[in-house]
Amino acid sequence: MDKKRTFGIRLTEGLMRLHGRLPLKYHYRLARLVTWLVRDVFRYRRDVVMTNLSRSFPELSYDGLKDLCRQFYDHFGEILAEMMWFAGCRGEKGRKRLVDSHIVEIANSAEFNAFFDRSSTVMLLNSHAGNWELMGGVAQYDYGDPALRHWDCPEVVVLYRALHNKFWDRVIGDNRCAPVSDRNYEGYVEGRSILRYAVANRHRKKLYIFNTDQYPYWDVQHYSVGTFMNQPTEAMGGGAVLACKLGMSVAYIRWEQTGRGHYRMTFVPLCDNAAESTPEEILKSYYAHLEEDIKAQPWNYLWTHKRWR
Repeated sequence: MDKKRTFGIRLTEGLMRLHGRLPLKYHYRLARLVTWLVRDVFRYRRDVVMTNLSRSFPELSYDGLKDLCRQFYDHFGEILAEMMWFAGCRGEKGRKRLVDSHIVEIANSAEFNAFFDRSSTVMLLNSHAGNWELMGGVAQYDYGDPALRHWDCPEVVVLYRALHNKFWDRVIGDNRCAPVSDRNYEGYVEGRSILRYAVANRHRKKLYIFNTDQYPYWDVQHYSVGTFMNQPTEAMGGGAVLACKLGMSVAYIRWEQTGRGHYRMTFVPLCDNAAESTPEEILKSYYAHLEEDIKAQPWNYLWTHKRWR
């Protein structure tokens, strides 16, 4: 991410921070208007959403698909509201606010600690389920339970894909790291730099968080994962390839929405040593878990992207 912060970036972030300090309930009320504008006025990617849903749920009637589409856009508006509110979760007061909200709970932190302890390095494969924008607050989500002691340290690395617009790339990147912005967090790494970064740090125990459910870009190797949501699917190797090269342990991050403004995060181990597996095997396991979660909560996934082409 570009380190330069222009006057426009500073101004935008300052306004977002002030707006983010308003109560989450306010942001949800505003989200109703945003949802109406996005879904019904501008019809943002409505065709893409309906195409994805109809192919993924062929058993649904047209009315059922429209109802599911409406539920998705309601959830999409909530994601945007939570993202704006997250901008106000900076510094000690902001982190306390994040804790008090109980917006995310971690279901199995003690089990994950044991998994981490027996691993050299861990690759966490994340998806666009739940609200992935809230990952920057993960160190605060234990609420007094056995601590995820490894999160609150400089060894956590979050991978991202840079936006073409450098202005919004910086603003959104800073927003994602809001709770650790006062700690000079250096673990937000652009995906095209990750191999060099991982090799340079191969002797340090780290946690890598890698979004995996993107459609593969033309300039990267594609891996077939068989049928996913009733469609032949190819995926980027991404975190799975890196884990296999460096012998990392791999886990899947499950996001469940337990209520408005509340998510449950569960870490599901996939393998202890990826060097003994192939990227295809890891990706097939990952997509099997993701499909199970999407079918359980079909609105709780980002349907606006062309995952199949």
